[in-house]
Amino acid sequence: MAKKDKRFVQTHVESSVFENTAIWVDRETGVNYLWHSSGEAGGMTPLLDREGKPIITTVLEEKE
Repeated sequence: MAKKDKRFVQTHVESSVFENTAIWVDRETGVNYLWHSSGEAGGMTPLLDREGKPIITTVLEEKE
């Protein structure tokens, strides 16, 4: 991965006036993270499957 490439890519987002929920994928590891914010507070956590293992997604490179 080149230095200019972003490590994380947003794959899903749902938002309203005061709340935002998004899924971010780490391009290096493939781990999915859930981001949720409400007002001025927010937090991020890895998404886990039923066995407690992180959900892994392969991120395909976008063609320019």
